[in-house]
Parts: sequence; C-alpha cells; structure tokens
Amino acid sequence: MSSVSEIPLERVLDPMERISETLFGLIMALTFICSLGVATSGNIKISTMLIGALGCNLAWGIVDGGLYLLARINDRGANTLTLRAIQRAPDSETARRVLADALPPELASLLPPDQLELMRQKLQQLPEPCKRPRLMKRDWIGAVGLCLLSFASTFPVVIPFILLSDAKLALRVSYAVAIAMLFCCGYAFGYRSGLQPWVAGLSMVAFGGALVGVTIALGG
Repeated sequence: MSSVSEIPLERVLDPMERISETLFGLIMALTFICSLGVATSGNIKISTMLIGALGCNLAWGIVDGGLYLLARINDRGANTLTLRAIQRAPDSETARRVLADALPPELASLLPPDQLELMRQKLQQLPEPCKRPRLMKRDWIGAVGLCLLSFASTFPVVIPFILLSDAKLALRVSYAVAIAMLFCCGYAFGYRSGLQPWVAGLSMVAFGGALVGVTIALGG
C-alpha cells in the first residue's frame, strides 16, 4: 500500500513518468509528421507542420494531464478505502488480512505476523481519512508538468522546419532528430526499468525507423 503521507513536492513526477511522457510526445509528433509527409508527398508548408505538430502534442498533453489527475484520485481513493477497512475491521486478524492484500505479494509473503501487527497498530492510530479523495497542489503541478513535457518534446522535431528552407530536407532531418531522441529516451527507460538500456534504446529506434520507412515508402 502506498504511503498515506504526501510525497515531497520536488518529487511530483518520478523519472519514469518524465521519460514515458517524453517518449509518448515524440511518438505522437513523429506519427503526425509521417502522416503529413505521406498526405502531402513531401510538399509540406512549414506553418502547417508547426501548427499541426505543436497543436497535436498540446492536445495530447492536456488529455494526458487529465488522465494523470484521474489516476491520482484513484490511487488516493484506494488508499483511503484500505485505511478505512483496516481501522473498521471487526478484529485484528481481518485487519492484517486487508493490510497484507494491499501490499505487493512478494513483500507480504516475507513479512512475519508480528510485523504486520505492528503496521496495523500504526495505521490504527492514524486519524480517520477524508470521505472523498481530493486533489492536492502537487497533483495539479504534476498534470501541468506532463502537459508541458509532451508539448516541449515536439520542439526538437519541428526545429528543422524553422532552420531549413527545403521542406523535404527538413522532413528527413526531423526524422533523424526524432529517432535519435527515441534512442535516448529508450535507453533511459531501459536503465530505469531494469531492462538492457541498449536493447530498449535500439527497440525504440527500430519502432521509429519502421514508422519512417513506411512513410518514405508511401511517398512521404
């Protein structure tokens, strides 16, 4: 069960959340650019690309921020229900069972009954939780942070369209930038998740390369 106390404000978004959101933003931007490249056969208007890519990821960021808030309400509500079930259990055995069910199975299997009882007693001493889960300041900051991450991840991909006058060349450079960023994010994702970082990075590159390859084959 997650801690009932709040995580410090500076840790609103953990590294995996930041990496994942950047990855999603990159994939969204690359998908949009590839689709537009196919639809226009490479004859892309820079203004169309900028507005479309930035608008697409801004919309995605807003949606993802909203989903983040829903997830926080769900997590906090689940913790509240668990704490209430422990405090209102008819006997200590039932309370320990509720507590063990809320813990990760690997951890629960290692804890002896006396440790579970100690945890139950500590939780029993906590004040009665609120009836309804509420969003905290840090939740709103996290949602805004996810939105900004999704939006900001688009800029490196669209910069070639600002710096290069040849739209088709800019499209190719944009593909290369996106794939390089996919590798970096995939590497970081693998490192943080316990996977082989190079394998995770190359897998992301393979995904991006396949997306770009199909696009070029279709005329983009």
